[in-house]
Amino acid sequence: MPTRKPHELEIKLRIDRSGFLQGARFIATPNCDERPPEVEFDIPLLVIHNISLPPREYGSDDVIAFFTNRLDVKKHGYFELIADLRVSAHFFIRRDGEVIQFASCNKRAWHAGVSVWRDRIRCNDFSIGIELEGSDDDPFTDIQYEKLAELTRAVQEAYPIEEIVGHSDIAPVRKTDPGPCFDWQKYRNMVADAESEGGGDISS
Repeated sequence: MPTRKPHELEIKLRIDRSGFLQGARFIATPNCDERPPEVEFDIPLLVIHNISLPPREYGSDDVIAFFTNRLDVKKHGYFELIADLRVSAHFFIRRDGEVIQFASCNKRAWHAGVSVWRDRIRCNDFSIGIELEGSDDDPFTDIQYEKLAELTRAVQEAYPIEEIVGHSDIAPVRKTDPGPCFDWQKYRNMVADAESEGGGDISS
């Protein structure tokens, strides 16, 4: 039996018509709302981010607490600086590859902020946001790339994605993520491998 290479993905992830990733842990965020009526399911943009709380510290549930407005500001000095922010993402991929969903993809998660893509402002209106647990200064894990590629294919099968960008591409003055440690070529190759193996599908 031939040895399976790490990048040869078995596509297991799929997004149903209500915008939920089947099999993922779901933690509801209050930091989302309805997309504009003219957008509906016409979502052309996927945005990749990174986040770690405290910065460059991994493995805690502080990002989850942040996205659900339950962050303990007394736990770390940095948290006082972000205490009043109300943000979220559709998905969060932890260092160990766990995928957590915070909002239906059919809803508008508050991940992009002030942003522009192809002369269209307010990218939250028409994008899906994926946060990777990480920072600009640390390499991401192999399992994160694998899960990100699988999730990307699931999103592409469910929505008419035209482009995949980093947060820094749509908000270059404010943001730098996913940062120089994110290997775009590796990621794109893995997505292409997943696509050639058949991709995901939308469950009915």
